[in-house]
Amino acid sequence: MSAPAGSAAHNQPAKELTLRAIVLGLILSVVMGAANVYVGLKAGMTVSASIPAAVMAMLFFRLFFRRSSILEANQVQTCASAGESLAAGVIFTMPALILIGFWDEFDYWVVSLIALSGGLLGILFMIPMRHVFVVDNDDLPYPEGLACAAVLEAGDSQKSDHRAALVLIAGGVLGGLFKVLGGLGGLLLGTLETAREFSGRIFYFGGDLSPMLVAVGFIVRLNVAVLIFIGGTLGWLIGIPIHGHADSSLGPVDNAYAIWSSQIRYVGVGAMVIGGISSLFSVRVGLIAAVRQLKRSLSGTVDGTAGTSRDIPTSLILAVATVCIAILAGVNYHFTGGVGITLLSTVVMVVMGFFFTAVASYIVGLVGNSNSPVSGMTITAVLVAGGMLWLFNYSGTDAMVATLGVAAIVCCVACTAGDVCNDLKTGSLVGAAPFRQQLMQISGVVVAAFIMAPVLTLLHQNTEGGIGGKELPAPQASLFASLAEGFSGERELPWNMIGIGVVLGLVILAIDAVLRSRNSGYRAHLMPIAVGMYLPFGLATPILIGGLIAHFYTRGVAKSDHDRVLHRGVLFSSGVIAGESLTAVGIAGLAACGISAYQPDLNPSTLLTISIAVAIGIMGAFLWFARPEKSS
Repeated sequence: MSAPAGSAAHNQPAKELTLRAIVLGLILSVVMGAANVYVGLKAGMTVSASIPAAVMAMLFFRLFFRRSSILEANQVQTCASAGESLAAGVIFTMPALILIGFWDEFDYWVVSLIALSGGLLGILFMIPMRHVFVVDNDDLPYPEGLACAAVLEAGDSQKSDHRAALVLIAGGVLGGLFKVLGGLGGLLLGTLETAREFSGRIFYFGGDLSPMLVAVGFIVRLNVAVLIFIGGTLGWLIGIPIHGHADSSLGPVDNAYAIWSSQIRYVGVGAMVIGGISSLFSVRVGLIAAVRQLKRSLSGTVDGTAGTSRDIPTSLILAVATVCIAILAGVNYHFTGGVGITLLSTVVMVVMGFFFTAVASYIVGLVGNSNSPVSGMTITAVLVAGGMLWLFNYSGTDAMVATLGVAAIVCCVACTAGDVCNDLKTGSLVGAAPFRQQLMQISGVVVAAFIMAPVLTLLHQNTEGGIGGKELPAPQASLFASLAEGFSGERELPWNMIGIGVVLGLVILAIDAVLRSRNSGYRAHLMPIAVGMYLPFGLATPILIGGLIAHFYTRGVAKSDHDRVLHRGVLFSSGVIAGESLTAVGIAGLAACGISAYQPDLNPSTLLTISIAVAIGIMGAFLWFARPEKSS
């Protein structure tokens, strides 16, 4: 007989790694991975899958099985979050090979092998660090790990489960219906935007008509949403008019995009570089302490078994890691065709991957998985790899693809390492076995790795403008492509704009330091501002609206209660994100089969009226479904 939820914490027998948990976990790993490919390419960020997957698992078990265990639900979210984390690692880097013109289309086996090997290395590198960061470290708060454990332990109420199911389903229906009406039915404008030209200068404003972006803003909350909007304001509302030089052959809206694409967004590049370096510098003390603890652990000074459950055996870790490194060396050779550059890039990749495993694990424990500055880590990897290749006199296409190959692996390693660290913390709180969680994480990576390339291909070939275009800007991949081209001498970057971004980044860091010294509840984190400058402005507006809705519902509520108050809204938002993103992938699949979107014969004013009405409806839906439940 299975024990009631939460009993594992009291050492009562409970089901854990069951067939239904494995199957559901693998399905959700694929679903969350595919969804986050679209979210990341469009919004420049992914959303954590742990809590939504945990809730979905509890709902599924409660509705279709008489008895279930909290440990089964934990295993499901462990596996599902692997797909989400791997998606982030892939989409932040692999599209760059398309953007630099090295690929005309995504190479299925190369993308799959990089995702598989990089994801596995992130898990395998993190396992020896479990005692350092999870078991023997009481200084790291693990905000998201604790939140996920709290959600799992709160899943005892059947009534609450049914309400949560309705909220999730409602969100999925809203997101899916919106995408069907706009992407398949042609009844909605993608963006409500306008621009005017005055004295040779362009003034632009707009907002993307997407409930998914409102949902992202709700989940990241007001502080991050405002910072993204500030970045957009600096780039689009201030930078474009100041830059001037309007092209008379283009309309005002197209002019605004041309100025942003060729000049202004590189201000965001400079700010991102400073943000990445500052992210690492800000956690230097903790990282040094973590490296010392890790050194003691590997040397046998620290007992790695007393009072804890077992991990995957070290011999198996070394064997699988060796195979992964060999595969990645083969991929590097496939890219460059040179033995010397392959050896150099592989060594840089392994050393930096291991280092950033510690970095990602520490930062996840400190600020949570969603706030981990993976972009900053990958920027650092690009700078180090590009610098090393330059020192050894490698240039041109070989240097570009080798640099991006290192970046792709480091990004996959950092994303999956942080995710597994967070999941192991959740597991330790609910009484899960680390060995079984590690197996589920590996299973999730193995399955999700082989769906990344098909989803990327579908979206690239069947979305207007493809990846890197207006609909799917892929900001991180565009950034890494630009840096790789600059290092290799293949492209002359607007260094004056990058320099302005560096100065602006330093100013923002100074402002944030002042806010921190005053213990302000709001901070001026640099990376969201930089991402806002590098995104089309239309994305920043709905994200801000989502953050404002979350703030509206938490006014006058103690910060410690924000998670409880916003729980219903987070579930609804997760449903919206899954519904819209998966429908977008499905529409791309239909287009690949020759089923194109319907183009109704509507005049522009009618289309605008329908779009405005839908935007108002989206707002009303969020205000209704995201409202906090009344305390009983």
